[in-house]
Amino acid sequence: MSGENSDNATCSETTLTVNGKPHTLLVDHRRVLLDVLREDLGLWGAGKGCDHGQCGACTVLVDGRRVNSCLLLAVALDGSEVRTVEGLAADGEELHPLQQAFLDRDAFQCGYCTPGQLCSAFGMIDEAAAGHPSRVTPDVTDDAPVPGDPVPLDRDEIRERLSGNLCRCGAYPRIVDAVEDVIR
Repeated sequence: MSGENSDNATCSETTLTVNGKPHTLLVDHRRVLLDVLREDLGLWGAGKGCDHGQCGACTVLVDGRRVNSCLLLAVALDGSEVRTVEGLAADGEELHPLQQAFLDRDAFQCGYCTPGQLCSAFGMIDEAAAGHPSRVTPDVTDDAPVPGDPVPLDRDEIRERLSGNLCRCGAYPRIVDAVEDVIR
């Protein structure tokens, strides 16, 4: 659909840096990031699941934060940095440690949720390192982390922080194991 609409009033030139590469596209104002990634850029890793932001299959990182790409209008992200599962490995040759841990722990079955799980885990680790609390992070007391200090990721923290990513096959324990392998 991008660039095909003869009414340019409903399209805008949008520049996204995706996995380190800049892309300038003429994008219909109604299109979401997920569709641009899949249909225009050929990055099929982010899954099209519920299209309502409830399953997490479409999770990618935008400016370092994990997001449901099915909910974000692409034109609103002009100038943003987007990282998909295809861009997790820095050199593109070796797997990112999270990807390797998922393989080693057999943390997937059908694999449909795996790209979203990986992007979510990647973002979750950065969020915890930056001190962002979750619902299960202890309140500030003598035993709890100081606001802004890194939040330790135990199994409860990992489960809570990945709770927005559904796995129909039920590979959750192995997903948590794989994340633990990387953070320890």
